[in-house]
Amino acid sequence: MPPPIPLNLNDVVQLRKPHACGGNTWRIVRLGADIGLRCETCGRRVLLPRSELERRIKRVNE
Repeated sequence: MPPPIPLNLNDVVQLRKPHACGGNTWRIVRLGADIGLRCETCGRRVLLPRSELERRIKRVNE
């Protein structure tokens, strides 16, 4: 099992698949076992389990 990706509040992450609004950049707004993300394009907020988010991340922009 690989070590967890270091994530901090207000980091901007790019996910592999785009959101329905067309944006693929998300800002981290909550940390823990579940990670809260806010879409930078439309402002939608989602909660993903850390394991699922780490699979979906393409790049972390700090």
